[in-house]
Amino acid sequence: MPGPGRPERVRVNRAARFAGIAGPAAFVGAWVVGGAVKDGYSPVSDTISRLAEQGASTQPLMTAGFLGFGLLMPVFARGLGRALGSRSVQVAVTASAVGTLAVAAFPLSPEGGTTVDTLHLVAAGASYAANVLGPIAAAPHLRARTARLGSYALSVAMAAALVGSLVVDDQTGLLQRTGLTMYDAWAVALALSVLGQQRRPAGRS
Repeated sequence: MPGPGRPERVRVNRAARFAGIAGPAAFVGAWVVGGAVKDGYSPVSDTISRLAEQGASTQPLMTAGFLGFGLLMPVFARGLGRALGSRSVQVAVTASAVGTLAVAAFPLSPEGGTTVDTLHLVAAGASYAANVLGPIAAAPHLRARTARLGSYALSVAMAAALVGSLVVDDQTGLLQRTGLTMYDAWAVALALSVLGQQRRPAGRS
């Protein structure tokens, strides 16, 4: 029979698994739809944050995407940290979510160069750094050697893409999306694999 606390663990894992899928889906869905409907917007050269720019027609949609990600991912972080037995994983994933909420709280201004713009960039940079650290922190706790190596390699690729987005002006949006989508895919993969493995048939000890 299940031991004490088993129902709570099951609830935590289910909630974390859902959050680890729904959070990235909300974020990616917002920038995909927003980029498609905003006139004059280029997903290749324009950043995602421009969709949430002050006064933009897509600001409500993209802000909702930021909030969905930022509010759901700490739930995923808690479950993932428990499943892997790693406090550092939970901290990194939560830091990424908090940074995203700060990005939403300080939307870019159309003119640029304001204090709010500076705060926005600081929040985005902190979130990006946490994105890179998350897979690094998780890697030693993954069972399969290929998963561990893949997690490390993903961190390197994300870092390269996100740094590239800062220096390649005409492909900023594309490189940013590439780096962030890698992180989103990593989160969904662990939600399905690591947290999915926490389920056991009813009646088994």
